[in-house]
Parts: sequence; C-alpha cells; structure tokens
Amino acid sequence: MKINLSGHHVEISASIKEDIDAKFSKIASHFPTLIALDVIVSKEHNQHQVEVTTNYEGGRISVKGIDDVMYPAVASAIKKLDAALKHRKGQLKANLHEKPQSTAPEIAHEKVQEMNLS
Repeated sequence: MKINLSGHHVEISASIKEDIDAKFSKIASHFPTLIALDVIVSKEHNQHQVEVTTNYEGGRISVKGIDDVMYPAVASAIKKLDAALKHRKGQLKANLHEKPQSTAPEIAHEKVQEMNLS
C-alpha cells in the first residue's frame, strides 16, 4: 500500500513518516485491496489535524482526526478509517446477499372463502 504523506504548516520528519507507516500497516493487512492513502498532516489554531482519504472498492472514504498533540490525532484518524473501511466492506457484502421478495398481502375475505365453513 502506498502512503502519500504531506504536511501543511508541519514539517514531516523521517520519524513521523516511520510512525505513520507503522500504524497504517495494520490497515494494509486487514484490507489488502487498498491501494493508496493520501495523508495530510496540518496544524491550525494550535491543533493538529490528520486527514486521510482513499478509494476503496468504488467508494471514496475520507476521515479526519483532530487533537492538541499530533500522535493522538494520527491514532484517531486510523481508528476512524478502520471503522469506515469496515462499514464499506459490510455494504458490499450486503449487496451480494439475496434480498427477500415482497409478496402481495393475503386478503382476509379470500382466505375465508377458501375455508370450508359448512
């Protein structure tokens, strides 16, 4: 899985890149069809914000983690991404199942006529 990492008002050091790669490796093992992630780390108003966007099985998924410290913001974004990917995977599996066929409701007087009440 390719991780495109960029920073906005934050310098991305080698240690930050290694940490993000290590944390996203769990996501890569759970979702092997995931090709690439776009990760934007920014700092605005003394809060770190990590935004992750990706395409998964035809759907665009975007999550955002916000915290005063950068590493908890990354952890929050990873947790949200994992939940969003699981939700999308569940949607895809639900579409594979056969839907129940709706039947016309039986009319009570037709039922009574069929019964032998004599």
